[in-house]
Amino acid sequence: MRRLAVPLYLLLSFVPIYWLVGMSLKTNEEILGGFTPWPRDPTLANYVTIFTDPAWSDGYLNSLTYVGINTVLSVLLSLPAAYAFSRYRFLGDSHLFFWLLSNRMSPPAVFLLPFFQLYSSIGLFDTPWAVALSHMLFTVPLSVWILEGFMSGVPREIDETAYLDGYSFPRFFVRIFLPLIRSGVGVTAFFCFMFSWVELLLARTLTSVEAKPIVATMTRTVSAAGMDWGLLAAAGVLTLVPGAVVIYFVRNYIAKGFALGRV
Repeated sequence: MRRLAVPLYLLLSFVPIYWLVGMSLKTNEEILGGFTPWPRDPTLANYVTIFTDPAWSDGYLNSLTYVGINTVLSVLLSLPAAYAFSRYRFLGDSHLFFWLLSNRMSPPAVFLLPFFQLYSSIGLFDTPWAVALSHMLFTVPLSVWILEGFMSGVPREIDETAYLDGYSFPRFFVRIFLPLIRSGVGVTAFFCFMFSWVELLLARTLTSVEAKPIVATMTRTVSAAGMDWGLLAAAGVLTLVPGAVVIYFVRNYIAKGFALGRV
């Protein structure tokens, strides 16, 4: 029975993905016509529509843009903050650390109105920067928390030895310290990417036309004939691709992160 548990779990996990891919290769008539375990007449028309229709292709690029901005900025800002928390003790450090985590615990809906008003007044509304900066409110605290756990696991003697050898702090941090926590950086980048990629509420509210992400486009796909299920399925398949690519490149770091870090 134990030998069948893992194959059964994998089978059940891949059924929704298989069904999504199958729907993306069908026409609406076939999807609504009845149960078919696989496409009778496979077609790539849905994918062609996504890549040729600016409403879909631009949404895909917009999503990749703000997710990339959020991931890069979150990691860059979290590295020095996490180093400070892991190496120094200062007045109110534990309270400040808890305050950072409390931001992560807040639901995104709480910040909708202030973000909307702020970005509308300074001209950032309907831009990828608006979504990226709003997501950083949630990803930076998580990044600091994850990286601090990895940095605390690096002995302080390494810092002292590097200083005695004449290393400046930037050189020590880039050449010696950063490679020691590369697993933590990989795990942090993964979580930042995934949060920003799947988040819908802020991404939909802070954009309208120019920077509308793919997730917002998918929720508004209704024509005069009704819901275009094949097109939605094809968009769903394409939204799985970036996450799969990121997981492929950081898979080793994720495994080490779960084993060594505080994830």
